[in-house]
Amino acid sequence: MPWKPNVTVAAVVAQEGKFLLVEERTEQGIRFNQPAGHLEANESLVAAVVRETLEETACPFTPRWLIGVYRWPHPTRPVTYLRFAFAGTVGEPLGQTLDTGILSARWYGLDEIRATAGRHRSPLVLRCIEDYLSGRRYPLDILVHYD
Repeated sequence: MPWKPNVTVAAVVAQEGKFLLVEERTEQGIRFNQPAGHLEANESLVAAVVRETLEETACPFTPRWLIGVYRWPHPTRPVTYLRFAFAGTVGEPLGQTLDTGILSARWYGLDEIRATAGRHRSPLVLRCIEDYLSGRRYPLDILVHYD
């Protein structure tokens, strides 16, 4: 079977000095992550991050910028992730049930996020936040999706 990366999307949402993270149950235990997930067949990257954020936080997400594209090989499994991280805003929760495995969606300050780095789903959680804070912003029209 030919090698291919697992394409994922993630939403970096900042509000009043805090960031929206989800606490999720994983094979490695309870972990923190941005609202994130896998790209589905025939789905644009923007549509994927909107869908994943809604599923994991119950909040509608409006992407504004692409923060970056990140390649991360998992250290203990034969899988490589290609993450597209987006910055944007969320609306009020819609009251729907959170996706399977998601325990909560809450706002955390940067110091809290750094203090929990050992419980992050991957090192990309903090890296995407730091890139956002450093001002990385690319227009969404950099992404081209052919139907």
